[in-house]
Amino acid sequence: MGQPIYLSLLTITVCLITLLATCPALAVGWPVDSSFYDEIKRVVYGGGENIDDSVAATESSPLPALSLPSSSQDINRPIEVEGWPRSPIPRLGQVSGVAINTVGQPVIFHRGSRVWDENSFNETFHYQHVEEGPILTNAIVTLSPKTGEVLSSWGAGFFYMPHGITIDHQGNVWVTDVAMHQVFKFSPGAPRASLTFGKRFENGKGYRTLCQPTSVAIASTGDIFIADGYCNSRVLKFTSRGELLRVFPHANEFLSLQVPHSLALLEKHDLICIADREDMRVVCRGAELTTESKEQAPLTIQQPDLGRVYAITNHGDLIYAVNGPTSPLIPVRGFTINPLTENIVDHWTLSKNAAINVPHDIAISKDGSSLYVASISPNRIVKYTMTSVTPLKSE
Repeated sequence: MGQPIYLSLLTITVCLITLLATCPALAVGWPVDSSFYDEIKRVVYGGGENIDDSVAATESSPLPALSLPSSSQDINRPIEVEGWPRSPIPRLGQVSGVAINTVGQPVIFHRGSRVWDENSFNETFHYQHVEEGPILTNAIVTLSPKTGEVLSSWGAGFFYMPHGITIDHQGNVWVTDVAMHQVFKFSPGAPRASLTFGKRFENGKGYRTLCQPTSVAIASTGDIFIADGYCNSRVLKFTSRGELLRVFPHANEFLSLQVPHSLALLEKHDLICIADREDMRVVCRGAELTTESKEQAPLTIQQPDLGRVYAITNHGDLIYAVNGPTSPLIPVRGFTINPLTENIVDHWTLSKNAAINVPHDIAISKDGSSLYVASISPNRIVKYTMTSVTPLKSE
């Protein structure tokens, strides 16, 4: 006997937006303005059982914010640093990844002249332009956090389709290449990978093969988490030596993923958080970092305006996230999330003067003072400083 399924009003609302996102024609003639979001708020948070279209929010009778914080404590909101970088980055392609090294410098992973489009892969996820060879531009670039000028670069003649980048607490650089279906670990200053996951240009569902891996997270214990990825929709956990420990979700786990696109570790709470892009949510489950780890139910952040979550990072107990193109009804922007209360506690603008259409990755400095967003449309890296705000209203 299957378990009964209970649909909440929130789930129904998210399903409606998903339908509009996959079939924009349905939205033609829809009165898209602030009242649309007000009605979503009304459905999610209540406000009377007999509600009709003539009832609208006014200044004299405000509706509650879409995601209220669990307390009145101030949080830090990312504010764009205009004019950074001070000069254009030479030969910059789609910036698919960003990380911050051990001395606080942003490191970007970009595609040079290579572009991921509808002709890049066939129906079995095999890369169609191997004969063109690797990207000849240095794909990994370290920038000055103050000016954005290029400090160093490397990686020419190796990568085919860069995706994610992570730098661990020892300075090792971890990158994913979706064309090669591989993940690489580079020790500081090393020209060759010291550890490789996956088989070159070969995808598969086994534990020795990957399929368009997207992201890596490294625990202080050395445990390795790989989001695998566009095709396999799973997260693999390995020891520091590359020995497989776990696969998430496991067979008996009531959790499914659709394109785990980005990872963040909240070690204090033994949680691995996943940007479950096509499910339009962030889900956090037990990372099982110690033998004393207890089984815990997944935490899920899924709200009507969240959209397709492209990337997440964390500082302390908060997650900073960016969404991407989802629907004309859902703006592309940033979110601050409290995963422990499963709430969005703030929204923030990605850019004032130049639209960021497809933000693809996000990283925050160790001290929490600077945040960076990588974009593949347009090809940009954007810096933000953190400003204390009281998150009592939705933007």
